Amino acid sequence: MDSKTYKTSETVDFIVVGSGASGGIMARELARAGHSVIVMEQGPRMEPWDFEHDELKYRQLSGITNNPATNPQTFRTDESQKAVQAGGRNALTYARIVGGSSAHFNANFWRLHEVDFIEGSKYGGIEGASLVDWPITYAELEPYYTMVEWEVGVSGLAGASPFDPWRSKPYPMPPLPVKSSGVLFERGARKLGLHPFPAPMAINSVIYKDRPPCAQCGLCGGFGCEVKAKSSSVWTVIPEAEATGRCEVRSESYVFRIGMNAAGRATGVHYFDKDRKEQFQNARAVVVCANGAETPKLLLNSATNAFPDGLANSSGKVGRYLMFNKGGGAMARFEHPLNEYKGANVTRILHDWYDSDPKRGFYGGGGFDARSGGPLTWGQNVPEGTPTWGPGFKEYLESYTYWMNCSGHGTSLAQETNRVDIDPELKDAWGVPAIRVTYKDHPDDLKHAKWQVERAVEIMDAAGAKQIVPGEVGAASGGVHLLGTCRMGNNPATSVIDKYHRTHDVKNLFLCDGSSMVTSGRGQPTQTIEALAFRAADYINRFARANQI
Repeated sequence: MDSKTYKTSETVDFIVVGSGASGGIMARELARAGHSVIVMEQGPRMEPWDFEHDELKYRQLSGITNNPATNPQTFRTDESQKAVQAGGRNALTYARIVGGSSAHFNANFWRLHEVDFIEGSKYGGIEGASLVDWPITYAELEPYYTMVEWEVGVSGLAGASPFDPWRSKPYPMPPLPVKSSGVLFERGARKLGLHPFPAPMAINSVIYKDRPPCAQCGLCGGFGCEVKAKSSSVWTVIPEAEATGRCEVRSESYVFRIGMNAAGRATGVHYFDKDRKEQFQNARAVVVCANGAETPKLLLNSATNAFPDGLANSSGKVGRYLMFNKGGGAMARFEHPLNEYKGANVTRILHDWYDSDPKRGFYGGGGFDARSGGPLTWGQNVPEGTPTWGPGFKEYLESYTYWMNCSGHGTSLAQETNRVDIDPELKDAWGVPAIRVTYKDHPDDLKHAKWQVERAVEIMDAAGAKQIVPGEVGAASGGVHLLGTCRMGNNPATSVIDKYHRTHDVKNLFLCDGSSMVTSGRGQPTQTIEALAFRAADYINRFARANQI
């Protein structure tokens, strides 16, 4: 089927801004319901053969991410400071291609647990934090978690962890084969009485929906999958959306402003096409799925006389409560080669310490897994005391296959002062005001990360490591999980969207991505973002049928 195309003068039912984890799902569900849909994506569309196993290009030189040369950002830890571009790198990392960050993520796929939705009630009152309940529960989201696993494709083993939340259906695929790091991680964890289990991964372990199983190339995080085994939206839901004949994916189209009329309704989007020519696309409704940084940026840059502080921002909360997932871990060297460069990044995890425990003296919980980075990343994380030049450094680099990481992933407390807004001076290559990030770790986040380092050392020691290098815990200077900046809630004074992802201020403007999350969860938010997208699309379709948009 030829790709659908619409004229800019044609009024389509929905514009979806962003084609990543949530945008792809949103597009498919709306198109399948009979609506005309245009997906706007700033980056290009890449085919499997376009991706390369080039760590320098992708991991170090921003091959498919927001390049600081064209999409700069500034960073500061306090609002009294002037934000700067630190070291020529961006604080926030995410992909700018069709498929968004789902194209280059590690594909770890944890569900949130029941406690994640009620942390305000259970642990509220933490000084300096805004820990509140979600307006929805795990039970409400569970059918959509299941939908993600079966519609997108997840490998795992239901019931393998005694700490897993209840589920209505098993995983559609068995777990991926365990690799050396998983074997050693499991050995150490079980010696300590812990409960490691096969990692749920958005990577095919067998043929699923005509996509092949993992080729075990070892290049997941930061790279696009060359065989379509990773369950990225570009290989899964986006082709299904296009197959309806009602969805156009308009790549290299940079949306920089949402159009509004005098009645306070969104009328479409202003964007730059691939030739950097300004265009306007008409639409009956707009759904922004750009991510936890680009979504508030778009809203703030869409200010009008009627909305002087930015769209959907009567609460003043757009961009606030930025959260990352904080964590700590350890590197470990073993006697025999592990060849960690092969296989999916993660095959074993544990959730024994998922919930917070007041006895630890801080708020925070999360999970652990075993993994390894690429050689170039490895060469930049040299243990203290290791030579950084000459034969000693060469020996360290040659020992790469003997090392692994035990990594902790945890909570990040929401703080109103942590935010994404617009830099008053810096503009990107299109002349659009750039992102400014203000972020400082909550003291409990740092305490939890240090506690995770200690636990990682214990696990690796029990596994028989010959050398252990505890991870350093310092102040965050950026992140990859961009959460909470347009949080959902029932009260328009304290939130940006309602529990159906409709903005409180604009009836036909919806937001659905990591920005809507109320709390950070404990390490891996992507499955939750996708479950929220399925749920939001369900309700948006109901509203459309009832003429309530």
